[in-house]
Amino acid sequence: MKVLVIGASGTIGSAVAEALRASHEVVTASRSGPVKVDLDVPSSLDTLFDDVPDLDAVVCCAANGPLVDLASATDAEIADGVRGKLLGQVALVRRAVRRLRDGGSVTLTGGTFSAPLAGGSLGALINTGLEGFVRNAAPELPRNLRLNLISPGWIKETLESMGADGADGTPVSEVARAYVTVVEGIEQGRTVRP
Repeated sequence: MKVLVIGASGTIGSAVAEALRASHEVVTASRSGPVKVDLDVPSSLDTLFDDVPDLDAVVCCAANGPLVDLASATDAEIADGVRGKLLGQVALVRRAVRRLRDGGSVTLTGGTFSAPLAGGSLGALINTGLEGFVRNAAPELPRNLRLNLISPGWIKETLESMGADGADGTPVSEVARAYVTVVEGIEQGRTVRP
């Protein structure tokens, strides 16, 4: 399969790209790499699909949502958070549906908080929105295309880089295996929490 991994310069994206390379042709894209894309700029998605044709799968690991204090966050901060992680991935799906080969798949990235997190209300809104979108959009897709969501919690390596205890996170290699399983599998409309 020819697989596009968006956000391949990040912790999860680089691990997913590496895991997929074992069996597939992988094209990596990010804001700063040789193949450029920015979920905040819908026209960059159009250019991306023009430049990288004949795809069997798209994996988006680029999306992240900021932690914001609900009481002091501005409307613009909330809108920016929703635009990037939620609406950016929706825009990606809309374009991928028109460009993927029959039977192809799109795998998005959400997130999971094991408990309420200070500043996490925007992230919870976005992640819940992504779950609902995937669950409802998947049956609408034409040509046997599949749509799924990986929703990891904290990543061990990310926690360690922040000076926190990595034992409270999932190793990135385990998270990457979940993406590979979904790309290669038959899942449809599922949210997977590795």
